[in-house]
Amino acid sequence: MDGDFSTLPKARDLRPWVTRFVATLTERNRLPLDYTVASLRLVDLVVDGLRREQPDRARVETILRGLGAYTGEVVVRRAGARWIDFDEEQRAWFGQPVGIRMPDGRAWNPLGKVANRFEAGSEESVQRFYLLLHGRAGRRVAAVTLPGGRTQS
Repeated sequence: MDGDFSTLPKARDLRPWVTRFVATLTERNRLPLDYTVASLRLVDLVVDGLRREQPDRARVETILRGLGAYTGEVVVRRAGARWIDFDEEQRAWFGQPVGIRMPDGRAWNPLGKVANRFEAGSEESVQRFYLLLHGRAGRRVAAVTLPGGRTQS
């Protein structure tokens, strides 16, 4: 893969890094990585394809890292998360320097989820990871006025 994607930047610089990664990956492969939740299914399929070739993980680490960062960026854009730099304890626990923090305050590791998909296969789904995330920003529901002037949202 062209470009230097061998190391992850700090959290504040991840969005432009992911944008460059996606442009580089899709330029050659025409993958519809459009930052939608549905595109996370494509991430699962790409990782499955990498697994079928049974490469040494080190040979595909850059792509896995990029797909993990892409997964995190989808969660940032679609679920109200934000990128964070993990502290020393979190880095040791998650094995990654960055992750995401959900609106409910929980920290998650999308880069590790993609790596787990590579290692374990379909038991670990990136798309399911998104759908099961706690603390996703919910849709706002308009309040409804009930008889007696009470409101319910």
